[in-house]
Amino acid sequence: MNTDKIALVGNPNVGKSTVFNALTGMHQHTGNWTGKTVSVAEGKFSYDGEEYTVIDLPGTYSLMARSAEEEVTRDYILQNPDCSIIVVCDACALERNLNLLLQVLEINKNVLVCVNLLDEAKRKGISIDLKKLSSLLDTAVIGCSASNGEGIDEIKKSIKSIRPCGCKFTYNRGLTDEEKIQSRLQKAQEISQAVVSVSNERKKRGEGIDKLLTGKLLAFPTMIIFLSLLLFITITLANYPSELLSRLFTQGEKWLHTLMLSANIPKFICDFVCLGVIRVVCWIVSVMLPPMAIFFPLFTLLEDWGYLPRIAFNLDRPFCKCGSCGKQALTMCMGIGCNAVGVTGCRIIDSPKERKIAILTNGLVPCNGRFPTLIMILTLFFAGSGALSSLKGALLLTLVLVCAVAFTLLISYILSKLLKGEKSTFILELPPYRKPKIAKTLVRSIFDRTVFVLLRALCVAVPAGAIIFLMSNIMIGNSSILIHVSNFLDPFGRVFGMDGIIILAFILGLPANEIVIPIALMTYTSKSTMTDITDMNLIGEILTQNGWNTVTALCVLIFTLFHSPCLTTLLTVKKETGSVKYTVLSAIIPTLLGLVLCFIVNLFFHII
Repeated sequence: MNTDKIALVGNPNVGKSTVFNALTGMHQHTGNWTGKTVSVAEGKFSYDGEEYTVIDLPGTYSLMARSAEEEVTRDYILQNPDCSIIVVCDACALERNLNLLLQVLEINKNVLVCVNLLDEAKRKGISIDLKKLSSLLDTAVIGCSASNGEGIDEIKKSIKSIRPCGCKFTYNRGLTDEEKIQSRLQKAQEISQAVVSVSNERKKRGEGIDKLLTGKLLAFPTMIIFLSLLLFITITLANYPSELLSRLFTQGEKWLHTLMLSANIPKFICDFVCLGVIRVVCWIVSVMLPPMAIFFPLFTLLEDWGYLPRIAFNLDRPFCKCGSCGKQALTMCMGIGCNAVGVTGCRIIDSPKERKIAILTNGLVPCNGRFPTLIMILTLFFAGSGALSSLKGALLLTLVLVCAVAFTLLISYILSKLLKGEKSTFILELPPYRKPKIAKTLVRSIFDRTVFVLLRALCVAVPAGAIIFLMSNIMIGNSSILIHVSNFLDPFGRVFGMDGIIILAFILGLPANEIVIPIALMTYTSKSTMTDITDMNLIGEILTQNGWNTVTALCVLIFTLFHSPCLTTLLTVKKETGSVKYTVLSAIIPTLLGLVLCFIVNLFFHII
C-alpha cells in the first residue's frame, strides 16, 4: 500500500484546505495539474520518522465530473486505486458529504474519514456519534476542528495505520445508473440519520436568517441595503487617507523635482519624470489604494461570513433566465472591486459559453477605479451638499449599480442567443454562517487583491503618464497636441451630450479610469501637467464654466458607467480567453452601450 502519498478529497467548503495547511505548514507549493489549467496544492510533513506527501485535490460533490476541477479529482482516484485517501466531511452537512465518501469507497478502500468543523456543528446544535459512524463504515473516523488545530495530531497518528475499509456497499443486480445514484443517496441518508442529532432551536435560528437573506420578499431589499452600507463606509472612510496620500505624494514630487534640478538634469526631463510619469502614478495610488483597502476587506468579510453564496443563490434565477448561471453573480461582485479580478474569477464557471458571457459583461459593472468619477458627479450635480450628502451619494451610487446589474442581465441575454455552447449545471451549496477571521481576512484581501490590482494598474500608469505629458507639452502652433485632438473630437462628443475634452480624457484614461477627470481638468484649465484639485466647489466652477450642465453630467455619468474597461482588464481578458476577438469585444460592448444611452438621453433633453 502506498502510504507516502495521501490525497485529500472532499466537497467544496468543508475546510479541506485548512486541514491541508494544518498538516503541511509552510512545506507546500501550488501548480497546474498536467494537461489542465487547474491549480492543485501539494505539501509534505514528517511524523514518527516518515515523510508524507499530501495532495489537496479540488473540491467536488461527486466523481461524476462536470468541470475540469472535478475531472482532476476523479482521474486521480481512478488512476491511483491503492493510494491512501483522507475524505474530509463537513460535520454540519454529513449526509451530503457521505454521498461522495461512498463513491470513493467503491474505488478505494484505503480511506481515513475526517469529520471537520465540529466547532461549527456544536454552535448549530449538531452532534455526531463518531464511534458509531466508524463502526458503520468499518474504518477510522477522526473528528476535528482544523481551523483551531484540534484533531490534526490524531489524523497524523491514524495515517500510518490506514487499513482497507470493510464497508461493503453493493448494488442490487440490474439497477440502472440513475437507480444506483438513488441507492447511494438512500444509504447516505440512513447512515446520517443513525449518527446525527440536531437541536431544533439552533436549526430554526439558521433557517430564520436564511429566510431574511434568501426569502422571496426580503432577499433583494436586503442585498441593496448591504450594498448601500458597503459603499457608504467605503466612500466615507476613503476620503481621509486619499487626501493624506495626495499631500504626501505632492511633497515627495516637489522634493524629487528640486533634487533633479540641483543635479543639473535638463528641466524638460525633470518635468517629464516628476510632473508627468510620477504624478500620474501617485494620483492612481492615492485614489485607488484607500477605497480598495477598505472595500476588499469588507467584501472578503461578507464572503467569509457566508453571504456571497447567498447572493449567487438570489441571482441564479434571473441569470438563468438570461442564459447564464448564478456563478456569474459572484464574478460580477468581484468586478465591483476590480474588473480584472472579476474576469479572472470567471474560471469558476464550467460552461465555456457562460464563461465567455461573464467575461464580456464584467466591464458593465463599475470597478473601484470608476467610483471617484461617479461620486464626484453625483455629489456636484445630484446629491447636493450638507450632512446627508454622503448618505445620498451612497444611495444614488447604489441605484447606479442596480442599473449596471440590469444592463448586465440584458446584454447576457443577448449574448446567450448569439454564442454557441452548452449550459452548465450549477450546484450551489449554502455554507453555514461563520464568524469571519478578521486578521486572516485583512492579510488575504490586502496581499491577494489590493496589492495585486494596484501593481497591475501601475504597470500601465507609467506609459500613460508619459504620453499625457508629451501630448500636453508638444506644441503645434499656439496649442498643444492635447488641445488639437480635443477640438477634433468635439463635434463627435456633442452628439452624445459631452465635448471633445471629455471624449479625449476617456481615451487617454484607458490605462486607468482614475485619471479621466484629472486629464479633463488639466485640459480645461490649459495646464501642461495634471492638476490635483481636491476642492469640490472649485471643480464644480471649472466644469460649469466650460459648459457642463445637468445633461452633460448625466451623459458623463452614463459613459463612466458604460465604457471600455481599463487596459489592465483587457490584458486579463486576453490572458483568460487567449483570443484577440473576445478582448476587442469586451471593450466594444460596454462602449457601444454607453454611446447609445448617451445619445438617447441627449436627444431626449434636446427635444423637451
